[in-house]
Amino acid sequence: MTSATRLVAAVRSAFRGPESVVEDAVVCLLSRGHLLIEDVPGVGKTTLALALGKSVGLVVHRLQFTPDTLPSDIVGLSVYNQKTQAFEFHPGPVFSPILLADEINRATPKAQAALLEAMNDRSVSVDGRTLPLPEPFLVLATQNPVEYLGTYPLPESQLDRFLMRISLGYPEPDEERRLLRSGGAEKALGALVPVLDLDGLLGLQREVEAVTVAEKLLDYMMAIVAATRRPSDLLLGVSPRGAQGLYRAAQARALVAGRSFATPDDVKRMALQVLAHRVLSANPSRERGAAGERERSSIRKILDEVKVPL
Repeated sequence: MTSATRLVAAVRSAFRGPESVVEDAVVCLLSRGHLLIEDVPGVGKTTLALALGKSVGLVVHRLQFTPDTLPSDIVGLSVYNQKTQAFEFHPGPVFSPILLADEINRATPKAQAALLEAMNDRSVSVDGRTLPLPEPFLVLATQNPVEYLGTYPLPESQLDRFLMRISLGYPEPDEERRLLRSGGAEKALGALVPVLDLDGLLGLQREVEAVTVAEKLLDYMMAIVAATRRPSDLLLGVSPRGAQGLYRAAQARALVAGRSFATPDDVKRMALQVLAHRVLSANPSRERGAAGERERSSIRKILDEVKVPL
């Protein structure tokens, strides 16, 4: 069993949802990307995020986002010290290796925007200084569907900074039965022990970069991205950041599968999670619980139309 598969198994021991979801979360971590988990309340979004952080032995700082959350609650603030006669900066939770932004779309746009620089540049500008964030730095955000009351939809610029957006769905009946018998996810999280340390995680991330991507496969990825930018039912196509994300995710998916080279199946497997939240449909669905469904349908259609290299 490789280090990547051990990591998947460890997270799976605490999160009883679909295994494909756990693999997606691990792929996102190994790709040095940020993960947005979207679904209805109570299906295990926070459990998955905590299990992923605990499996790699990194500090996870959970911040519950609410309508009164301020940017300083995230980034930190400067406080005047009367003894030293100077302002001292007190770092906020964003300076943790893993920031669990719980229910991020319940915060106002001003609070959400406090994460833009951190997610893109892995640094924070405060009082005229630019402070680096820890390495690795990962934002694991959860959100309820935007149709629910009291939510503020994330803007396109922020969605584009998430490498992947995934949904969990309800667990299979057998898995839910085991969850009930075991006493809930809290016990499983408490018993979870790290299977990787910091050096091991950074080593896996470097291995991802070494995964071979053939020229024909790169052409295939570029054809998929180009198809989202042509005049169609999409108003907004995939950005260059999105294309880079698909490339990294395909490499990481290959590593998780135990291969040193990526295949078209890796690209097709990750395309929906990496690309669907980066495009904008001309006719978005207004049905409750169907956020982003038209965008996902558009990506599926493109995957069916673009010729797979042999």
